Amino acid sequence: QVQLVESGGGLVQAGGSLRLSCAASRSIYGFDAMGWYRQAPGKQRELVAVITNLIRGTANYTDSVKGRFTISKDSAKNTVYLQMNSLEPEDTAVYYCKGSVRNIVYPREDEYWGQGTQVTVSQ
Repeated sequence: QVQLVESGGGLVQAGGSLRLSCAASRSIYGFDAMGWYRQAPGKQRELVAVITNLIRGTANYTDSVKGRFTISKDSAKNTVYLQMNSLEPEDTAVYYCKGSVRNIVYPREDEYWGQGTQVTVSQ
């Protein structure tokens, strides 16, 4: 069973920075994509940033975090990171790591989620 473990959340003042880590229990090259999602109270979970090619490191971001957040990987550590700079109160949410793998038997994508880490940005 694949496991993803997030860390690095916490409380920070607006304008500050945090780096989230997502450690996988197997090589990240075994995933077709890895990304970060977040869910604020009363809102739906949303995509924040994703690496769609774990070899090339091709990344995409939601518009609200472009220029402030950076997703990266360290294949030697089987870890994906989310560097968050210039944090705003609107970034407050539980952040989740997700790994996706195309199922070779059935026409579906298998998803693996971490337990989430709380990020709180104060005024």
